[in-house]
Amino acid sequence: MIYDVIIIGGGPGGVSAAIYASRKQLKTLMITESIGGQSSVSASVENWIGTISIPGWELAQSLEKHLRAQEGIEIRTGELATSVKDDRGQFLVESSSGETYQTKTIIIASGGRHRSLDVPGEEKFRGKGVVYCSTCDAPFFRGKKVVVVGGGNSGLEAVEDLLPYAREIVLMVRSGELKGDAITREKILADSRVSVVYFGLTKEIIGEDVVTGLRYKDAQTEEEKSIESDGVFVEIGMIPNSDFLAGLVERNERGEVMLDHRTKATSRVGIFATGDVTDAPYKQNNISAGDGVVAALSAYDYIRKQQ
Repeated sequence: MIYDVIIIGGGPGGVSAAIYASRKQLKTLMITESIGGQSSVSASVENWIGTISIPGWELAQSLEKHLRAQEGIEIRTGELATSVKDDRGQFLVESSSGETYQTKTIIIASGGRHRSLDVPGEEKFRGKGVVYCSTCDAPFFRGKKVVVVGGGNSGLEAVEDLLPYAREIVLMVRSGELKGDAITREKILADSRVSVVYFGLTKEIIGEDVVTGLRYKDAQTEEEKSIESDGVFVEIGMIPNSDFLAGLVERNERGEVMLDHRTKATSRVGIFATGDVTDAPYKQNNISAGDGVVAALSAYDYIRKQQ
């Protein structure tokens, strides 16, 4: 069987691409580990347009329900794409199940994963004070004291997102300087609620049912210290899930898939992409969903022109 389009990934970008592919009556296969994306583990999502607040698991269920209501979509959950090969103008997608699928076009929606601290307490308190998206979760920390780990642009922007809400913000930096954008740096340092711990190496996130603090080591003095905190924002960057595309499409130095942002086309004709795996500057559910629509319509136009 030759599919019209294979969609790799089941987050908002992949789901919206699949729904629009179905509406264009394309024979569609979705390969995904699960449906819902990164927000599935969020206690509450408050920036999904049209819904004031929704638990992450409920948003995932809503996406899956809408997806499965469509015709012409074959869904393979519990699978990951392991490689993609160009096959004389079409493509072969190999999956972790050992299956190989043939398709005319591909939409990459494999997302990304947050870089983790890999310290005790991080997994235990994920979603219970340990968070990875300041845009999504800053409002939950109104009047609270928080620690932001990361001295690059991600860390600075997280502090900026928290300024309208948090009572006190401690920025934890591994080195002796902040490496992010100078304008943002000046803005946050001018606020009296913001302090910076330089040469701070996070050792453990502590708490009982929720986060109550963080232990760190001063890299200069080797002294171990602790900070009381209601939350820890881990802002040390993202890792795009794009290794299986090596040598196939152009990626930047961070591994993000480079796009024509008008059509969501990659450097390889017939392959499109959406969401956190791409070089799109803003990693947001709503943006991924919209870009998924564009990718599906672009794939449809490409197939139509080939016929």
